[in-house]
Amino acid sequence: MSSLPFFKESWPEFFAVHGPGREAYERFRSIVFHYYLQHNRDFSWRREISPYRVLISELMLQQTQTSRVAEKFDPFIERFPDFQRLARASFGEVLKFWKGLGYNRRAKYLHDIATMVVDDYNKLLPDDPNILVTFPGIGPATAASICVFAYNAPLSFIETNVRTVFIHFFFQEQTAVDDRDIMVLVGKTLDRERPREWYYALMDYGVMLKKSVGNLSRRSRHYSRQSPFAGSDRQLRGRILQLLLDRHLVGEHDMAGLLGEPAGRVARLLEALCDEGIIVRSGTSLALD
Repeated sequence: MSSLPFFKESWPEFFAVHGPGREAYERFRSIVFHYYLQHNRDFSWRREISPYRVLISELMLQQTQTSRVAEKFDPFIERFPDFQRLARASFGEVLKFWKGLGYNRRAKYLHDIATMVVDDYNKLLPDDPNILVTFPGIGPATAASICVFAYNAPLSFIETNVRTVFIHFFFQEQTAVDDRDIMVLVGKTLDRERPREWYYALMDYGVMLKKSVGNLSRRSRHYSRQSPFAGSDRQLRGRILQLLLDRHLVGEHDMAGLLGEPAGRVARLLEALCDEGIIVRSGTSLALD
């Protein structure tokens, strides 16, 4: 990133002179918002905002590229437009519309959350992150992001693009950057009047940085390279679920042969899927919950 037209100094020069503080935080926000106003990304979940749409998009976006989510979001919303209709649907039907997003347990989380919201919260998604973290598949960062985007709440959280931006601006030449140090700056620089738009701006700037300077998350203490998908347990879990989608009911002892995989490995994954409530046993056969 070089200096922007309305700044006489580049950021590195400015930060070297002024260091962290109110003036630097204001300059930082100005740079990020300036980029966002010219290059903001257009997504369906940003154009029309509701707590339900935010929840769906946030769980879809966990560990999944935005381009893939953009393809799946609208068909999912069209089929399941609110908590009640999502809760009423069978998990198998939900999984059909989730297919292609990966990490299929997230579809189960959404299905379970919809049931909880309908049964326990009068069809209204709570606006308290301390309640949201008790829901399946929602940790502290996701709980905060849901409150930010659904309710414009001024809360701090870190995700991959936010981390990228803060490493680029405030931890130049540093490695093993700790999220605890980043979180302090996230709070100090947060735009409390328009937090939703501020995080949109941060995320869009982070995407730009990844394209222009590479993946700065490698300089994070918390960075770990994702394991290859091909041949992984995650891939085989997906194949098991696809087989159940296609056949509806499969004999447990037939599963390994149909998949062409070792019986012990398949049995281990089937047990995990049953424990997670994603598939159920019916006698000696298996089906989607």
